[in-house]
Amino acid sequence: MQTLNLVDNQAFQFNAFKVYDSPDHEKSNRKLALMEQLQTSLELDRLLNIFAMEAAKYVDFSGLYFKKGDISASIRGSRQGKNERLFELKLNQKFVGILTYAINSPISLTNYKILNELHQYLIHPLNNALQYQQALQLAMQDGLTSLNNRRCFDEQLKRAMHNANRQSSKVGLIVCDLDKFKLINDSYGHNIGDEVLIQFSQALKESVRDSDSLFRFGGDEFSIIVENATFESLIVIEQRIYSAMTRDALLSKYQVSCSLGHTFMNRMDTQTSFFKRADKSLYQRKIFKDRKLSLV
Repeated sequence: MQTLNLVDNQAFQFNAFKVYDSPDHEKSNRKLALMEQLQTSLELDRLLNIFAMEAAKYVDFSGLYFKKGDISASIRGSRQGKNERLFELKLNQKFVGILTYAINSPISLTNYKILNELHQYLIHPLNNALQYQQALQLAMQDGLTSLNNRRCFDEQLKRAMHNANRQSSKVGLIVCDLDKFKLINDSYGHNIGDEVLIQFSQALKESVRDSDSLFRFGGDEFSIIVENATFESLIVIEQRIYSAMTRDALLSKYQVSCSLGHTFMNRMDTQTSFFKRADKSLYQRKIFKDRKLSLV
């Protein structure tokens, strides 16, 4: 059973001096300590864990979750409870996110009021953490296509290679670029060139699994990290890319084609050697394609 409650701090009048003036000094000191601890991190999981230690004094819950859009966080060891209690958090009428308690027993009216008061201490740190996360996402994102950028690629490739070594799994890397993209820009202008890049990135999105990661390095250079990969999975992705391009009206109109190269990580690879081998595969395919065209 889920119950949604609205928490808006617009009418919340916090005064730090009132904390010290409160007759219940122990309670006041705990609230002040909570405020101070919540200012020490911009990590959502960390904030929830700090908050949960205080909330647990008033609520019997086995899990605490926060979600806004595709951003989510939870406390350590969260698990399902008998019921769920949802709180919609707002800051000056602006939606901050949904805080969900997996509760094991009903919340008393007294503790419910205390919980709502505690939420007021959480809203600002949560909002700051969200803005920080969104800024990080923008720093890792290509402005034109909304794909991940080269900086993000370097970090995710390092993580994927580490996981593959630890789990004895395979990670594949596909690199691709558009054939004669400069000619498209020169012939039709950069506005059309940008549209081609956007539509090509859409074709890539349609061709990969949710677990695969897409990147644009800049210009017409793209890459795909495929975790838990097989030779067949890489071939399927490549075939899907070619198929998606033929279905796209704009790419077909300007006769856009692409070249793809792929490889698998081996245990001796560094990030540089892994990428260079994939890039070499792309280069070899482009040469082969050009030779075929010259013979036609």
